[in-house]
Amino acid sequence: MRTPEQQAVATAIVKLMQGVVYRGTHEEVWRTLEREQAGVQDHFARIGLRAVIDEIEGYAYLKTVEPEEGEEPLPRLVKRRALTYPVSLLLLLLRKRLAEFEAGGDEGKLVLEHEQIVEMLRLFLPDSTNEARILQNVDLTIGHVVKLGFLAELRGQRRAWEVRRILKAYVDAETMSDFEGKLTEYANSREEHPAHD
Repeated sequence: MRTPEQQAVATAIVKLMQGVVYRGTHEEVWRTLEREQAGVQDHFARIGLRAVIDEIEGYAYLKTVEPEEGEEPLPRLVKRRALTYPVSLLLLLLRKRLAEFEAGGDEGKLVLEHEQIVEMLRLFLPDSTNEARILQNVDLTIGHVVKLGFLAELRGQRRAWEVRRILKAYVDAETMSDFEGKLTEYANSREEHPAHD
């Protein structure tokens, strides 16, 4: 029979395997991760994973450890997801907005409303006179990003989302910089050669 501490550690391990653990949402599990960090790390190291526990940002997740040279890779437990262009675009635009939010010294959560997300994406969407189709595609993209855990709908506020800081772990500064150059080129080429319906 497990002791209460063993039960708490087992619960924390299972929660990490289910997805991202947030300090503000999973308080008991978070305290266990902080207290038992070494044991949790040892458990996952045996199966080629690393528990990333970011105490400053308040989230924890699992990351596959790449095999060393000559070492046979283990089967992947954490699946890589192929993202569509609109989803990738929205993730990068959200990451850029989060960086601007933090650089501006703003405290708390970055919250974006539906119209703000539409405007962020509009510049990079194909020109169309069908506004309903544009909005439907944006809503589908937002839905995918919510499922991935990078946006969280605010309770009591319709069509407003918190940008989750875990996004910083998945979209690093180098990726953002590379993509920003491509976005600028794309936006400039659209201004020079506008498309027509």
